[in-house]
Amino acid sequence: MENCDMGSTIGRVGRRLAGVVLAVLLLTGLTSAQASEPLRVVYPDFWPFFTRTGEGYMTGFFFEIVNEALCRMGIGANWREYPWSRCQVLVQLGEADAMITVPTAGRRVYTVTHSDPFYVKQLRVFTTVDNPRLAEISRIHSIDDIFRLGLVVVTYHGNGWSDEHIRSRGIKTYESPQLKNVWLMLANHRGDIVIEWPMAAWPQIKAGGVTNRIVETGVSLEGMPFHLLINRNSPYADRLPEFNQIINQMRAEGRLDAIIAKYVDIP
Repeated sequence: MENCDMGSTIGRVGRRLAGVVLAVLLLTGLTSAQASEPLRVVYPDFWPFFTRTGEGYMTGFFFEIVNEALCRMGIGANWREYPWSRCQVLVQLGEADAMITVPTAGRRVYTVTHSDPFYVKQLRVFTTVDNPRLAEISRIHSIDDIFRLGLVVVTYHGNGWSDEHIRSRGIKTYESPQLKNVWLMLANHRGDIVIEWPMAAWPQIKAGGVTNRIVETGVSLEGMPFHLLINRNSPYADRLPEFNQIINQMRAEGRLDAIIAKYVDIP
């Protein structure tokens, strides 16, 4: 279980709040399962959101934000890595409590979440440098234009945002089992475009050795709002309003920006 290092992850306000919450837990007599069992969080390895160092320590700004909020609530968490499609199945079956993702209609069937996203991932359109339709792609303004142009989108298996906003529109897609292979597929002309967050995209493009074959266009599409999603039957499901309050408190303190700035440049 990841520990709650109050000295390094939260300030004095967080320490006082965490102490109050822990005292309340003891005084209100919550069941031992609610008070002591850690929240089982599953995640895919995806820098800079969540990953484990070579020494076995969790890092990444999604991890830091959510773990700190849980610490302030007096909740411990076990973080376990799986392929993204497996993460979703584990939460759906109740074999894990929570995951961090976009609350699509399909996921809302078996999970509940909080009202305010803790991060909105802005999406950009990528294509190949030698795509004969590069000029047309660079003039895209919306998903409607992707449909109108008959472009093929390359994505990864389990991308709920793509399923809800791209595939559901009748736009042809090709999927890779692993996110890192999306860029190899695009470079090899298995599709026309990839829609992704640049800060995570470029390290994977470089790792795949296809930097000179991929271009990031100036096209921005709507953002992906990220939430903590918890299985409806989890004993922690009813704590989500409190989680939302903590997230908004951290935002007001400037804590969210401070954590994110450790990993990416904030405009």
